[in-house]
Amino acid sequence: QVQLVESGGGLVQPGGSLRLSCAASGSMFSLYAMSWYRQAPGKQRELVAFIASSGSTNYVESVKGRFTISRDKAKNTMYLQMNSLKPEDTAVYYCRATRNQYIYWGQGTQVTVSS
Repeated sequence: QVQLVESGGGLVQPGGSLRLSCAASGSMFSLYAMSWYRQAPGKQRELVAFIASSGSTNYVESVKGRFTISRDKAKNTMYLQMNSLKPEDTAVYYCRATRNQYIYWGQGTQVTVSS
């Protein structure tokens, strides 16, 4: 069993930055593939960034060069550094952990980009 708790969301002006955190409880965090998803009002949830247990990463095209996903296995925490934020980045951001048939979600954190 893994529990995920996101934090770091908030209101930021266009062009600003935020860093989201996803703290994981439970053992074997280092073996899980981790990802960030987001869901804007009226839209489907979409994958934003992915980091494998090995550390390899992947991003949706719209955030490449602006967002960076990382993980600290010693702290059981994953991060999403978001720079040059745009109004279209406004959404609830969720972290997800997966390993084999197991999938765990956090409760989400709101990110609002507005002047």
